[in-house]
Amino acid sequence: MLSRRSREKLELRREMESLYTSRSFGAALEQAGHWPLVRGPVQTFQINLGKVCNQACHHCHVEAGPKRTETMGRATAERILELLEQGPEVEVVDVTGGAPELNANFRYLVEGARYSGRHIIDRCNLTVLFEPGQEETAEFLAANHVEIVASLPCYQPDNVDRQRGQGVFDHSIRALQRLNDLGYGQDQSPLLLNLVFNPGGPSLPPDQKNLEARYKEELGSRFGISFHRLLTLANMPIRRFAKSLSRAGQSSAYQSLLVNHFNPATIPQLMCTSLLSVGYDGRLYDCDFNQMLEMPLIEGPETLWDLMNLQDLVGRPIATDSHCFGCTAGAGSSCGGSLA
Repeated sequence: MLSRRSREKLELRREMESLYTSRSFGAALEQAGHWPLVRGPVQTFQINLGKVCNQACHHCHVEAGPKRTETMGRATAERILELLEQGPEVEVVDVTGGAPELNANFRYLVEGARYSGRHIIDRCNLTVLFEPGQEETAEFLAANHVEIVASLPCYQPDNVDRQRGQGVFDHSIRALQRLNDLGYGQDQSPLLLNLVFNPGGPSLPPDQKNLEARYKEELGSRFGISFHRLLTLANMPIRRFAKSLSRAGQSSAYQSLLVNHFNPATIPQLMCTSLLSVGYDGRLYDCDFNQMLEMPLIEGPETLWDLMNLQDLVGRPIATDSHCFGCTAGAGSSCGGSLA
């Protein structure tokens, strides 16, 4: 009899097979003249602090939620800071989760990364700022000049609550107003506040520039909220969103949509070519999506403790699969928004 972990892996593999199309991502790269896809200098070190979250969003590729227990320990956090000291080329420390702020080592990592001179990004769901024990988190982020990339998939309450949970929109608005009061999102302010849009279902994001203008108009006029940029991301057909597609019978249609909108112009800007992802347990991956699919590096160390220097991975091939069409469809999608 298969163990629970083995059954979960088998189920995940079947989900991915159900999304498979006759055109593989590798073949698409080769036809576009970009095979093999290799890593350049590591400029962004993305750290996933675990799967614990105060929300359980329908589109979440991490399948994070309040009942998850996976979380990064102190020894792993210490090793991350050691590697940052040895890798001066790294410019950005990108902290994600779950809700990264709920990890006991969140502030330790932020302070250590700031001390080493890195730009720090906190991928914040906004509502976490009202959780017990997080009363001073917003002030902590401002004091350490942490860029906030905040999820807000719409400027209409019904759409947000449908995707992320009842009452999330109102809490998100209150959080954004609080951040504005601290100086975040204001013109000429060094406290960067960027919002993230992702579609509510199996469709590609609209034009990022036009949608940003609409967000600024709606949030500004209705709530007095200001922010710097809007980043548009496609929903990745993995984990919780993949299961949602499967239940609705839309798996094949969505994968076909991604494949049919493959855009070679996005390839040079793919985040995996300049990013290294580390899981809560210290394992290394090419990106956060590969991490959730447990796709390890093709060549190279398995964990932080096997890696002597972040730049030792330069020039090595990147693991890809059919989900990668999600990053190259239309205008492209990355942790920094559209690519083309």
